[in-house]
Order: sequence, then C-alpha cells, then structure tokens
Amino acid sequence: MQWPENIRKKLRELPDEPGVYLMRGRTGAIIYIGKAASLRRRVQSYFRDSACYRAEPKLRGLIRSITDFDVLVLKSEAEALLTEGRLIKEYKPRYNTLFKDDKQFPLLRVDLKKPFPKVELCRIDKNDGAVCFGPYTSGLAARAALEFVEKRFGIRQCRPDRPDAETYQHCHNDIIRQCSAPCIGRVSPEEYLERVQTACAFLRGERPEFIKEVRAQMEDASSRHCFEEAAALRDMMFLLTRAVKERALVRKTGKMLFNDAGRGVQELGAALGLKTPPRVIECFDISNISGTYAVAGMVAAVDGLPVPQRYRRFRIKTVEGSDDPRMMAEAVRRRYSRLKEEGGVFPDLLVLDGGITQLRAARAALQEIGVAIPSVGLAKQHEEIVRDELPPLFLPQDSNALRVITSLRDEAHRFAIAYHRRLRSQRIRESALDEIPAIGKKKKELLLSYFGSFARLRKAGFEELCSVPGIGPETAKLIFDALGGEISI
Repeated sequence: MQWPENIRKKLRELPDEPGVYLMRGRTGAIIYIGKAASLRRRVQSYFRDSACYRAEPKLRGLIRSITDFDVLVLKSEAEALLTEGRLIKEYKPRYNTLFKDDKQFPLLRVDLKKPFPKVELCRIDKNDGAVCFGPYTSGLAARAALEFVEKRFGIRQCRPDRPDAETYQHCHNDIIRQCSAPCIGRVSPEEYLERVQTACAFLRGERPEFIKEVRAQMEDASSRHCFEEAAALRDMMFLLTRAVKERALVRKTGKMLFNDAGRGVQELGAALGLKTPPRVIECFDISNISGTYAVAGMVAAVDGLPVPQRYRRFRIKTVEGSDDPRMMAEAVRRRYSRLKEEGGVFPDLLVLDGGITQLRAARAALQEIGVAIPSVGLAKQHEEIVRDELPPLFLPQDSNALRVITSLRDEAHRFAIAYHRRLRSQRIRESALDEIPAIGKKKKELLLSYFGSFARLRKAGFEELCSVPGIGPETAKLIFDALGGEISI
C-alpha cells in the first residue's frame, strides 16, 4: 500500500522510546490511541503490507482510515499507560471502542460491601464502590497475584455468597484448605474481613514480605528435589514481584506527575503575585515562514497538565508579511472575543511565546474586546518571564513552576508547527496540478471538490478521472501521468 509522504517521513523519524501514538482519520479527528514500549517498532508495524492485507477486518479498517498520526514521547511504559488511558477517556476514539477488549488492561477487584468479599479479575473499573488494583500490563502477573492471595489468605472463590449444604459438600477449595470457609463459620466475618484487608494491602504493594514466603517455599521444594514444584513457585515469585513493581511504578509515576504539576501551579501563582493559583492556563505560539502559511496554535493546561480537547488552531487571515506580534494579536482577539460571545470561562493565566512586543500586542487585543486576563510572555533565550511594566522574572531552573510553563510553551510550539507543516505540505502536494498545462484554477477546484482531497485524487484511476464532469480522456491522461500513473490512449 502506498502511503502519503507525510506519513512516510514521520515513520522514518520515529524514536525508539516509550510513548503514546494518536492515529488520525480523513477529517483530522483522532480515531485510535495506543501506547508502546518502542514507538518506532509499534507504529511502523501498522504500515507494513502484512498488516494492510492480512490483519483481521477491524484492524484493516483502522489502518486504511489512517491519514496522519502524532506521537508523544514519555519517560517510561508505565507513564505511557497512564497517558493512554487519560487520552482515551478525553477523546473516546472510535477504534478504541471497537478494540476495547484489547486495550482494557486487567484489574483485580474487591467489593468490600459484600458479606464475604472475594478477589476477582476484571477489565473495567465500574466506579461502583468496589476497590480496584492495577492496571497490570501483564495478564499473567495479574492472575498470579490473584492465585497467591486466594491461597495465602484463604479468600473464597465460590460464586454464591452463602452456598447451601448440598453445594458446600462439593467445595473443593475447603477440602484442600485453600479457602477459610467463612460461609459455614470456620472463621468469623470479622476475621475473614481482616484477611481480605491484608490481601488488599499486599496488592497495593504495601506487604512485600509475603513474597519472601514464596521464595522460602521455592527453596524448600528445591532442597527436597521437587523441581517442578520449585519451578512453579519460582515463576509465581517472578510474576508476583513484577505485579507489585508494576503497581508501585504506576502509582508513583501518576502521583509524581500530578503532584509536581500541582506544586508547579502553586509556585507559579506565587511568583507572579496572582491572588489564586492559575488552575487553567492557555498558551499561544505563532508559526510561519516569511509570513506564508501563518498560523497560531493555542494549547491549554488544567492544574499544570495539558488538556488536548481544549487546544485550538488559527489560520492567520488579516496579517500580511512577517509580523508575529500582529499575528499574535489576531489569534488572541479571535479566541477571546468568541469565548466572550459564547459566555465561556476565561483562563486564569495567558502565556505568549515571545517577548515584550508579543505580550503588548496580545494585551492590546484583550483591551480592545474588553477582556481582562493576567498575561505574561516567555522568551526562549533565557526562559525569562516577561511582564511588561515589571522587570523580567527568572524562575529557578529546577522549579516545578518553570517546568509547567516551559512544557506548555513547548507544546504550543509543537502544536503550531505541526499545523503549519500540514498546510505547507498540502500546498506543495497540490502544486503538482499547477504544473499541468491543461489544468487551470477552475479545473483544479473542480477536481479537488470532486475527490475531496489531493490524496484521494492522487489515488484515482484513469476511469475515475474520466468520470469527472468537464474532464475528458486527454485531460485525464495528462493528470494521471503527472501524478505518477502510466497509461496510453
């Protein structure tokens, strides 16, 4: 399958690092979100011929719908797992719904409201009051942890809460002493609940001493030359250790991300002298080449973390030539005049990528539409915060506040450049039509209107081109040959 140049270029530049990838459809909407230990290997696997033609129908449907993709590089697979889940909840991509069995990682669930709680394997946290542990990136690790807590703490495995006498007579778990049998009073409800609470503590990674018991059992079996039993215990110990580490890493990564961002917002508000911490921050950046294909990108963060559904793009309409301050003013004016008309909530802080001229232009635009938002500029050279009537502010290099504001500025820069490059590459591709002598402006507009995009036009066969009203066989041949086809008539 022949992929567009923008996809081929991105595939060549993919990093061999963990992260999240976002697949986009024809309209630019996100249709699938996934995480990977290696973005290079995972994303490239979608674009191989074997995936295009021999994959299952749902996967083929996804692959053939992809027109572009973006990646977000992260520090670890655990962080990628957290980010993937958050983005899926925000965007609800169509194909993540179709593949929901693939992308819901296993959890262990305990409903403490039941008379005799049990530990169950599930894939969806229903938010029904039950306690969930996970997600576990390995199903084997989750099942090993489930088996261990059931046997070690005597947690029941039967389905009914109180089996009748006939059913109980055939309870194998009680016969082989794997269950504490609270249903017939072998242990009191209070003692059974204490067992469940200890199991929960273990699953939270708070009781690693129990893994030492598995090691002791393994060594004992090995000394008795029961090598199969020792191997099974060794595998269980490995999987349990992995489960506890994964759980601890996911909790630590998520807590660190949210805590650092929250502290950064608090520090930033104090440094800028704001009455309250800026929970909602919006940041603008401009991208253009000598004034051509000029665009602005706006990104947003809530409590210091990016919220992609609040991002906005602006195609600059009123500024000619290279004049970044006026472009910034146009984008700010359009954003907040519309927000004012719609009765929306304004951000707590506005950040402009640039120095004093960009900041003054943005403030003038806000004053023009009668909107007051605390605003600062962020100059790249020394990461100085520009405040117009006050001296520049330099935050400590290791401060969470600087990390929050610079990461948001970098995200705005990436977002604006991505939009600029998309427009520029689209224009470069479409310029191929301008080189065909028989194609004027009206026929070019006719062709693009008929096929919907240059990519579809390029894939069109000779017969399809002939079927376009106003395009005869000779003109169709010129177009087909110019776009890479070979035919003689």
